Amino acid sequence: MAIITRIEVQKRNNERYNIFIHQNGQDVYAFSVDEQVLIKQGLRKGLDIDAEQMKQILYEDEVQKTFNLALHYLSYRMRSVHEVRTYLKKKDREEPIIEHVLHRLNEQRLLDDHAFAEAFIQTKRATTSKGPLKLKQELAEKGVSEKTIEGALTTFSYEEQVEQVKAWLEKQKGRTFKGSSLAWKQKLSRQLLAKGYTSPVIEEAFADVPIKQEEEEEWEALKAFGEKAMRKYAGKKAGWELQQKVKQALYRKGFSLEMIERYLND
Repeated sequence: MAIITRIEVQKRNNERYNIFIHQNGQDVYAFSVDEQVLIKQGLRKGLDIDAEQMKQILYEDEVQKTFNLALHYLSYRMRSVHEVRTYLKKKDREEPIIEHVLHRLNEQRLLDDHAFAEAFIQTKRATTSKGPLKLKQELAEKGVSEKTIEGALTTFSYEEQVEQVKAWLEKQKGRTFKGSSLAWKQKLSRQLLAKGYTSPVIEEAFADVPIKQEEEEEWEALKAFGEKAMRKYAGKKAGWELQQKVKQALYRKGFSLEMIERYLND
């Protein structure tokens, strides 16, 4: 048994208290605890505590310190359960204490993967042009379950996805592209697929926002590619065969047969 002889608030942290006990005729420092643990355990001057009680107090204090650490981590932004668990593991917290803290955070509605996924999707929709497949991938990387992700993605409707893509396509109209209209559309389609949109969504958006090069710009691009192809094949082919090689090269670049024939005739 040990008798608490003195309790002092720490100078650098007024939410933690140093506990002193009587030992060998004098007051000696025994341990420190969080204010919440001090109140919960009813620690006070003159209280007798045995080794088992002290062990429980120290365990409760580790839980509280880990809880405070998690709260600090959550103060910057919402987190998934997996993110908080990973963070606490990196801080060398023991597994039973981590699980205790995660359960407590969940009970207090401070940690909720469904709410996190919905907020994540809402924020990304407002600040980025990412599609649902990309958002699904990012949430999965944060340890959110597929079922939870699918439930949260119902807030990102098909119609909203189309509108998002249309808005993005409108912004691309001012860009310069040295190539055919078809090649430009294909390039934009690949970018949208990489952003996480599905082909049906992309095609519907293209139907409402046609992407087409200015005729003069496309003609200049065709001539540049045509001259390059001429130089490439001129030493190997001639006449009709040379024209066919150039024609095939330009067709692969997405130029229309009408424009290609015009170029070759010129």
